[in-house]
Order: sequence, then C-alpha cells, then structure tokens
Amino acid sequence: MLGLSELPTCPGLFSGSRARDGILSRMRIPGGILNVPQCRAIANLVDRYSSGCLQVTNRANLQIRDLNSAISPAVWHDLQELGLASRHVEVDPIRNIMTSPTAGIDRQSLLDTRPLVQAWDNYLQTHPELSELSPKFSVGFDGGELVSIRAIRNDILLAAERQTTDAEIVFRLHLNGDTGIIIPESQCISVLSALASVYLEYTQNKPRIEGKKPRLRHLLADWGIESYLERVQQNLSFFKNRQDACSTKSEFDGRVGILPAQSASYDPHNRQDACSTKSEFDGGVGILSVHSLSEKFIRNHQHLGIHSQQQSGFSYIGIVLPLGRLKSQQLRDLANLSQTFGRGTLRLTPWQNLLISDIPNSRICELEKSIARLGLHSSTTNLDSCLVACAGSIGCASAMTDTQSNALAMVKDLAEKLHIDRPINIHFSGCEKSCAQHSPIDITLVGIQIKHGNEIIPGYDIYAGKTDSPFGRQIFQGVRVDQISSYMNKLLRIYQRCRSPDESLGEFIDRSAIGKLQKLLSPENH
Repeated sequence: MLGLSELPTCPGLFSGSRARDGILSRMRIPGGILNVPQCRAIANLVDRYSSGCLQVTNRANLQIRDLNSAISPAVWHDLQELGLASRHVEVDPIRNIMTSPTAGIDRQSLLDTRPLVQAWDNYLQTHPELSELSPKFSVGFDGGELVSIRAIRNDILLAAERQTTDAEIVFRLHLNGDTGIIIPESQCISVLSALASVYLEYTQNKPRIEGKKPRLRHLLADWGIESYLERVQQNLSFFKNRQDACSTKSEFDGRVGILPAQSASYDPHNRQDACSTKSEFDGGVGILSVHSLSEKFIRNHQHLGIHSQQQSGFSYIGIVLPLGRLKSQQLRDLANLSQTFGRGTLRLTPWQNLLISDIPNSRICELEKSIARLGLHSSTTNLDSCLVACAGSIGCASAMTDTQSNALAMVKDLAEKLHIDRPINIHFSGCEKSCAQHSPIDITLVGIQIKHGNEIIPGYDIYAGKTDSPFGRQIFQGVRVDQISSYMNKLLRIYQRCRSPDESLGEFIDRSAIGKLQKLLSPENH
C-alpha cells in the first residue's frame, strides 16, 4: 500500500484513499457477482485488516473502511488467484463494470450481458495503458432487464434492444445520452476498445483539470460527439470494410461507420413488439400490465423481495442491507445460504443490496426464515429498504453532517411510530454535492450548518419530489438533527392520508400546491 502522502483520491484495492475515519479501500466486483470462496476470502480479509464491516457501494463494489495496516503481498496474490484483484495493479482503480444484478435470470432480459462484462474486464486487464484514463471511467451493459441500470450514470452505456426488422438483439450506444447508433453484440468489445483508445489519446494530450485526469465528459464538451465518433471509426477496420462493401449510403451510416438505428422513435423500455395483444403490455413502462397497486410500486424495486426467474421453477430474492452495510460474518452466512439454497453466488446491486439467485420455489420460505435469523429482511416497505446516504462527516471532509448515523437513527425511530405500505426512497447527503445520489428521488435531506443560540450545529434542509430544484421542492428548512424524525413522521403521515391511490410520494409532492402543503407541514401543526 502507498504511504499516506501518496494516497489517491479514488480508492482501489491496492491503493486505498484517505478518509476521516481512516484508510478506505474499494474492491472492484465486475458485474457484482461473487462466488462462495470469494466471499469467504473477503470476510477473512476484513476481519484481519479492518473492523469486521464492509459496504456495498452504488456501483456494486465492496468497500472496506478503517484499514489498520498494509495488506501483505501474499494476500494480494491470493486475491488475484481468486479473481478479486486486478492482474495489473495499474488498472485496479478504474470504476467497476456495471450490469443488471439480474443478468441472465431476469424474465424480461433480451440478452445475458455477463459474458460481455467478463470480456471487457479481460480487455482492461490486458491493456494496463488504460490506467492513464480517469479512474472514474465507467462502462455499463444493460440487457433489457426489468431490473435496469439505464438510469444509472455511466460514461458509456450499451443497452440491448430488439431490431424491428429482423428481431435481432443489438446494443444502442449511449454517451451522456442516446447517440442513435446500434452495435451488433459481436462487435461490442471492439467498439469499446476504440472508444477507450481515442479517449486515451485525448487524455495524454490534455492538461490535467484541477489536478485530475480529464473525464470523458470533458472530451465530449471539447470535441462534441460527432467528432469523437469520427475519430473512433478510424480504429475500426471492420466497419471501414463494411462501408466499402455498401453500394449506397442507406446501407451504411458513413458518419461514424456503425450501423444506424432502424427506428426513428426509440423507447428504451419498449417491449410492446414482443407482446401479442395490447392487454399483455403496459405501454407506459414496458413491462407486463399491472393488475394491482402493490405490483405498480414493487415493479420499480425488483431488486428487493422474491421474484420469479426466466428459468422455470426458480426465483431470486433481493435482501436489504441498510446503507449497504454488511458484517463479515453475515457475508459468510449469506454465502453459505447461497450454496445451500441456490448455486453458490451472491449478486451485489448498485442500490447497495444483494440477491441470492437460482432458488427452487419450494425452498423460498425456508430461505426467508434463514435470512431473518441473520437480522436481515427482503421487504420493500421498511424505511431502511430504499435508504441511501453518502459517507458523511465521519468519512468526508466536505460533509456537514454524519449522514449514515443520522439516517439509521431516523429509520429506527420511525419504525416504532408508523407503518408504510409502499417503498419510499430517502437520500441523506452531507452537502450539496449529493455524491451518493445524483437525481431527485422521493425525499432528499441535504446537510447544512445551523445557528442555534450561540452555537453552530449540524442540520438538514429537506426536499421532496422532482420539481423546483436539483433536489426537488424544499419542504423544510434548517431542521436540527434531533428534529428529523418528527418532521419526517409528519410528512409521511400527510402523504399516506392525502395521496391518490396510485401516487408515489414524489408524485404527490409535485402535484400539490406548495402553499397548502407547507401549511399542513408547518411547525405549529407538529
């Protein structure tokens, strides 16, 4: 491990980064899938070098906080042998490769993306020169699953879709948005390598930005997508050959040398063409029609609870890890359960939870009881089920509040005061950077400093919905930490009393008159 003065900003496994609570190390888990030997090795590592706790991150990594000593070379070697550490130290800090945690088992999947994840990771491992890219360089593969990662930020996203003409499954290229370009599965890795190669050339010729390597978004801002893709084409000989063989421009998109999309209008979740009748399809979101209120809300949280797989007779179960936290013994126990009831794999999710897959339907109830004995659950209607928090002041110098402790204390207190009947997404952010959650959700608490008498104390501004600001509508301002539970209790009770039958909390806030809402929520009504 590097000396403290040399620690990087973005942590990897070989080189941690400095946080307020010690050294932070992050383990890349491509695609988020772990087997039983890997889980046991990780648990042993945490027990030996840290406090016995780890966290699943919002990129389906595993994070170890408070490392108390350097990890020995022999342990690094063992982790490499198990596939838990990069073969080349240099590429280790590059962001984890993301795909749906239900890849290969999702009922709605168009294509299993796990081989593509493995192929791209192999490419990174054999091209250490890519370590010169920003460690935030990120690639995601979406196979059309119900549990989709399309809304999660990646520099490059390849999203599967079915061609309307011949029903072939291809991938649409997204670079900070849809490019309108489709790529055959067989050419995905070649296109990614060309995209990375041109980005590398840009990095090598561009000065650092505030001391950091330029991001891909900096390249796109400088060159524009058109210019970037024209340079990428020069590295793709098979596309050039295709262009030479095409007799007319309509057969080929000479602009970039990659197949143009065959449909002018594109809905990334549209599966209507695969359904035989309109009654089988909900055109609003692209899944089978919803027959009950609970299904409408659960469909956005398919990473939690029990769901049938595409493999007949089998299901997966999504298990809640509050704020992604997991004790080393719980990891061992969950790995053992995956071996006893499934096929010996755990799937980490970018929502900081995990799945056990391939469970015979006849054994689901037995597994649920075993999970409860570990102090865990799979319900979507606990307040800790959809709870997100950044590192907070314990781990980050920018944070003004201890977000993680505040979040867990709030849900513990509210669990004794009210019952919710549908998922509520709550995000605690220690400052306005909003590192752990970039898009508005149901409720966002943003850490601030409050003048209280002669003191300056931590507190929060509380937002809800998606309108008015990047965080949504400001509902409460300057809430002390000891007041959070009371204010949230009031907000949630009013929502449950006044909502329409099919409204999420965010939808309820957005359609409500702000004056009337704030009057209902005023302090004198507490």
